[in-house]
Amino acid sequence: MLKSGLFIGMVTLDLAYLSAKLPSNNEKITASDYTVSAGGPATNAAVTFGYLGNQAEILGVVGTHPITQLIRSDLGNYPVSITDLAPDYTEPPPVSSIIITEATGDRAVISLNATKIQVNPEQIPANVLNGVDLVMIDGHQMALSVAIAPLAKENNIPVVIDGGSWKPGFEKVLPFVDYAVCSANFYPPGCSNSKEVFVYLQSLGIPHIAITQGEKPIQYLSLGISGRLSVLIVNAVDTLGAGDIFHGAFCHYILQQNFTESLVAAAEIASNSCKFFGTRRWMEFYK
Repeated sequence: MLKSGLFIGMVTLDLAYLSAKLPSNNEKITASDYTVSAGGPATNAAVTFGYLGNQAEILGVVGTHPITQLIRSDLGNYPVSITDLAPDYTEPPPVSSIIITEATGDRAVISLNATKIQVNPEQIPANVLNGVDLVMIDGHQMALSVAIAPLAKENNIPVVIDGGSWKPGFEKVLPFVDYAVCSANFYPPGCSNSKEVFVYLQSLGIPHIAITQGEKPIQYLSLGISGRLSVLIVNAVDTLGAGDIFHGAFCHYILQQNFTESLVAAAEIASNSCKFFGTRRWMEFYK
């Protein structure tokens, strides 16, 4: 049966370049490849969730600026719809410029986040959770997330967070979260290591917690049981968006199987995505 996911967060335009090196001061270099796509943690997760056979809806801000057509055109290739809560917004969307180093797959990113386009919860549609099987939150539209997380809990809809980094307001969302899937850079106030992060999140009643560490094993705590899960090691061409892809794949699998199985399956897709340039070309591998 087709599953539906609501993805709350940032929508950007990503301009990514593949290069032998980063430019030095006042240096011009020529890229060997480039790609233009919609981006942002929730957006890339939604695309992954949709590509794996579901219907995804993004709740955020796009607006009417001419370059938003590039965002809409890219998302139109996937079973992803956009609920634009600021449809008359005329300023450019956040744009990320990314340089991928060919030899290592490492990336350098300069971007503008969603702080300038925060949405008032009063703009949330009344039927926003109708037919939704899962909610994922990336923390970039915090006011929306604070309003929707408790509603999802009341309706027995699982809530997943992409804990890429700590953002003020997460403390109001976390008590309603079922699955906290965080990066090694996610440090709530007073936390300086993964042990403290687990204690903090568990104290809020979150039943399933995971911390990803790139190519290192995933640490998890699920219903009081802790452990580590190995990650597939690949020759990385591009690590951009691997965490977003992980979260989208996790949202797909958690609606079918248990927590650790979902983490393993999501990690396999995310690892394989690193073998391809850009956030979309990995999909050819999974046709």
